[in-house]
Amino acid sequence: MKFSEEQIKDIIALRDNLINQIDKHHESIEMLEKNLTILDLVLKGSSFTKASDLTKGAPSKETQSQVVKTIEKSIPIKRGANGEVIANAFVTPDQVSIVIDESMEIDADTPPFKSFFIDRIIGEMKRKDSADAENGKIQRESMIDYIINKNGSDIREIIIKNYRQKERVNEIINTAGWSLTRMLDNIKK
Repeated sequence: MKFSEEQIKDIIALRDNLINQIDKHHESIEMLEKNLTILDLVLKGSSFTKASDLTKGAPSKETQSQVVKTIEKSIPIKRGANGEVIANAFVTPDQVSIVIDESMEIDADTPPFKSFFIDRIIGEMKRKDSADAENGKIQRESMIDYIINKNGSDIREIIIKNYRQKERVNEIINTAGWSLTRMLDNIKK
């Protein structure tokens, strides 16, 4: 069957559109799996049973392999001195979640968390986003923001929403690692 040049262009455009939709849905599924893993880690850290275990009984082998696959995609944040993993970063298109290792007890008031990481690093990103929002470059809802989840005074998770730029991800993870390492050093003093 012969197609005209116009029909072939339409078929190629349709094919490209389908590929884009598949990629978009694949990314959404990965993000949902990562969020589920983060929630399971938080619940586990709070000494609860995994939510998936409560609703289904024992998880299937397929579910277990998906969780393991998702955990493997986390970015370990290591302590500089000995290479000990102090946290894991999970990056989605909308946010960076830094989940502190369960064995770590890091008080949110320990320097340089607020003075350096929150005020200087995230604060500077917020100021840039605020200026962009005032100039109409971005919506106010797209400005970077953060949430600190704690267990008592100890940090359990740092969620940075709307990082928007890939360059920011590296800066966030690197400076969080540096800050957490300094905080652990300050705690031991």
